[in-house]
Amino acid sequence: MAAQFSADAIARLVKPRSVAVIGASADPSKTAGRPVAYLTRHGFTGEIYPVNPRVDAIGGIRCYPDIGSLPAVPDVGIVLLGAERAHQAVRELAARGTGAAIVLASGYTETGDAGARRQAELVEAAGDMRLLGPNTIGLVNLTDNIPLSASGALAMDHFPAGSIGVVSQSGGILGALLSRAAARGIGLSKLISTSNEADLELADFIDYLADDAATRVIALYVESVRNVERFRAAALKAAAAGKPVVAFKIGRSEAGARAAVSHTGAMAGADRMYDALFRQVGVIRAQTFSDLIDIPAALATGRVLHGKRIAVLTSTGGAGTLVSDSLGVSGFETPAPDAQTAERLRALQNGDHAALDRNPIDVTLAGLQPALLRGAIRTLLASPGYDAVTIIVGSSGLAMPDLMADAINDCLPETDKPVLAYVSPHAPQVAAVLNQRGVPAFSAPESCAVAFAAMLAAGKPCVSAGDAAPLPTEIGDLPNGALDEHAAKQLFARFGVPGVRETVVENEAAAIDAARVLGDRVVLKMLSASITHKSDVGGVAVNIAPEDIGARLAAMRDTVRRHTGQAPDRFLVQEMIGNGVELILGTHRDALGTAILLGMGGVTAELFQDTALRLLPESGALTRAEALSMVWELKTWPLLDGYRGRPKADVDALVDAIVAFSQMAAVLGPRLVEAEINPIFVLPAGQGVRAADGVAVLGP
Repeated sequence: MAAQFSADAIARLVKPRSVAVIGASADPSKTAGRPVAYLTRHGFTGEIYPVNPRVDAIGGIRCYPDIGSLPAVPDVGIVLLGAERAHQAVRELAARGTGAAIVLASGYTETGDAGARRQAELVEAAGDMRLLGPNTIGLVNLTDNIPLSASGALAMDHFPAGSIGVVSQSGGILGALLSRAAARGIGLSKLISTSNEADLELADFIDYLADDAATRVIALYVESVRNVERFRAAALKAAAAGKPVVAFKIGRSEAGARAAVSHTGAMAGADRMYDALFRQVGVIRAQTFSDLIDIPAALATGRVLHGKRIAVLTSTGGAGTLVSDSLGVSGFETPAPDAQTAERLRALQNGDHAALDRNPIDVTLAGLQPALLRGAIRTLLASPGYDAVTIIVGSSGLAMPDLMADAINDCLPETDKPVLAYVSPHAPQVAAVLNQRGVPAFSAPESCAVAFAAMLAAGKPCVSAGDAAPLPTEIGDLPNGALDEHAAKQLFARFGVPGVRETVVENEAAAIDAARVLGDRVVLKMLSASITHKSDVGGVAVNIAPEDIGARLAAMRDTVRRHTGQAPDRFLVQEMIGNGVELILGTHRDALGTAILLGMGGVTAELFQDTALRLLPESGALTRAEALSMVWELKTWPLLDGYRGRPKADVDALVDAIVAFSQMAAVLGPRLVEAEINPIFVLPAGQGVRAADGVAVLGP
């Protein structure tokens, strides 16, 4: 019921029948004069209630001295007052039963403690009424020509309406996106600035746009996700509705939070956590600001890419090479036409100008021959050898962009394959015509590869965590603080991750006895809860014969004393694992949640950074499907899959270990400050996995 109430309130905010403008000015050149001017200019058909005690009318519309004098309850109140008075207007609007207030003033949480107190007062004043902002430029419903904003960036006579909804945590970015989209002929459906998010936030509007009939793609400008579970639910709802979500997340250069003792914290910084969240809920991440327009423009066509074979049709060789090279770098293929397709292409040509048996497929001067262009496009789209087509618009297309756009557009109904255009000369007007005709057009050759990659990703279902419940395990007997390696591996084994065979010893004689039991070759380690990276201080020795281990232990004791000033009093003698693949398995916690990390292991784990990361849901653990997707994501996956004659590794046992490790993280919750197995050996198929080293820090 609460969710329905929220949806109704947001619908009332986005498409109001009446708008009160509190603090409206009669001067349209002033910021406070813009909302009424914008509403009237764009033909808002509902009621407009300007509130200003100093004037009788604004733009021919009756003005009211205060909120209490309004003749009816407005759906939305735009509050143009400063931070010191905005809460009073919000309280009065809420008392009248207004659906939502848009607070434009700054001076709240973005300014410090005093601002935070003002924002709390604003929220208290709103009560059950919804708030957009504060510190927002408001929103624009381009579908219905309803601007609820005072931003000068919206001073245009006509909005480029389309099917891309944009939600931004920065107000100024909305104006930048709107102006760029308008210049390129790309239509938008809704523009919403959430800014401080005292109440309504990203997730609320993703949820709303997932139901909005006018929106096909949702674009996000993200500074931070305040409520991960709500964001997750909203993004999954959009995915289920077939509406791709594209996010540009700023802050990628910030240093990731480093855990105290493990590699995992260094490899799972804050930005990597966002990568994991986006991947799990099907959000496509835009790597550059321009991608935040390019990708949605391509996805808005509704066409999904099902393979990586791209035909490049060009009338200018150099530009075709630029695009095909960019596609190749991004992992796409540009094969030559198959024999049947090549024959059909050759049948189209008149004279010797066209090179139709290779890719890029060069139809020189085709820009001046729409019939040849149509025939070539139709042939390539019909070919079973291609999954999509990129068309290069060269200088010959400048003279008649409409003919070029129409030639391409005429072929689209015959297929569901994606068709993109790269406009080689600097010709924004040509790109705009193409975009308006439903052909995504780009001014950079790299944008074609970016768009195709997004279309490929949009066609893949997301594998989300959360179906596996954590194991009920008794944890009351666990100590607090850092565990030594042996104790850490005992903890992992309790949850189902087996360790190597090993014995704790205190002297040379015990080490010799243990080594004789464990095999021909063993590993010797110092045992300490405070020194985790033992190899850095000479605390690890491998491939030792039992008869040599006493001398190696004595030497290790001296070496560690020289490095640390203290000699270890306990050691581990372990079996030597020589036929496994070394991986790292760890967990990391930050403000975004708890993540499980899998990657190339050993002492070079942090150096190579070959990792996969998944966030745990609010309750529960990773599923086997999620764990397997992590394994497949690694660049070193071939080492597990029998690369160059190696025996195939026990991937099933590795998946079991990942799930068990995630269940441990779910059960222990905040008590598990950090944990890591490095390395975990993945043995040949049927032989399982073994944790060979471990770190665990437990809180109270």
